Amino acid sequence: MLFTFPRSLLAATLALSFALPAYSAEPHKQIQADAEQYKAPALQLLERLVNIDSGSGYGPGLTQVSDIAVDELKQLGFTIERVPDAAANSSHVIATLKGNGKAKILLMAHMDTVFKEGSAAERPFHIKDGRAYGPGVMDDKGGIVAGIYALKVLKNQGFKDYAQITFLLDASEETGTDIASDLIRNTAKAHDVTLNLEPGRPADGLVVWRKGSATAVVEVKGKAAHAGVAPELGRNAAMEAAHQILQLGKLGDEEKKTTINFTVINAGDRTNVIPDQATAKADVRAALPEEFDRIEKDLVRVSANKLIPETEVTTTLKRGLPPMPQTPESDKLVAIAQGIYGELGKKLTIEGSGGAADASLSAGVGTPTLDGFGIVGGNIHTPQEYAEVESVAPRIYLLSRMIMELSKR
Repeated sequence: MLFTFPRSLLAATLALSFALPAYSAEPHKQIQADAEQYKAPALQLLERLVNIDSGSGYGPGLTQVSDIAVDELKQLGFTIERVPDAAANSSHVIATLKGNGKAKILLMAHMDTVFKEGSAAERPFHIKDGRAYGPGVMDDKGGIVAGIYALKVLKNQGFKDYAQITFLLDASEETGTDIASDLIRNTAKAHDVTLNLEPGRPADGLVVWRKGSATAVVEVKGKAAHAGVAPELGRNAAMEAAHQILQLGKLGDEEKKTTINFTVINAGDRTNVIPDQATAKADVRAALPEEFDRIEKDLVRVSANKLIPETEVTTTLKRGLPPMPQTPESDKLVAIAQGIYGELGKKLTIEGSGGAADASLSAGVGTPTLDGFGIVGGNIHTPQEYAEVESVAPRIYLLSRMIMELSKR
């Protein structure tokens, strides 16, 4: 789906120096009241979503989550388009709401989680000591909920001073697909600003920069032999892969925030046979785009140093999401968000993240982007993942007011 609307003055305003408005020392009373009123139903919706398995690629669960979100958005007046994606085994959602103003604002969240089928039954949604638990409770079902309820607040106010709000729900953020990436890029190009609803950081923070991601793959070919009778006739691919892991694992650069961590290794299937093949994969993260070029070249150069003679070693770097850099435009979005949160007597922490996200794709096409507008939480991608219950209302308030302020510019 391609939008062809020209960008409004908002994008130009963010690109230029401007005086920030003087925010009130007092909160917007009605927005605050609505956000507080919606805390309980927001948690109920969060419970419904968390108790549905929607791991990447699990079509039935992703469809359920999508249907619930779409039903909520239709009630708010959004028009819906589903974008099928065979690689995701699901469809992405583009929801569009027209207003009377000039600003085009893109909200993004994702429906998939990293948790396998059965996780919801094993660890259903529950609240303990002020924290909500369950698979995907913060990443990113809390983001979906924050977006829906911020939009409910605006509807209650009769607020329509934007030209368009688009809510993009990705079905494959955790794994990525070409269709999803193209959809995000094309949609972001036609908007003035993107607010990504990934989780708020544990210290109540927003994310102003992110590392990009890639996967390094090392493939080794050796020669099979009987491990007990004549191991010397073999060429042990597993041993060579282990050697490569140790030396290639040193290619990171702490000063440039580049990391390479080997996380998967496969070799052989019988204990009495010298393995003739092995594969190792590493997670690569970089804050600078050029670091991926350097890593790709160094993988080839360093892997030429082999431990086991007569083995063949090949390396590839499969690139994922690009880095999201901190920019003057994102700093101006931060200043607006800080002013709004200050109305509640709160202060946002501003952080970077080693995790890649869809926000990088939006930023990559030049759309001013800020991330971390979801519910605050921690222990992301673990069975102990949680969302802070008391962050629900403030985060609904923050997103509602952010849309209002951006619509003025």
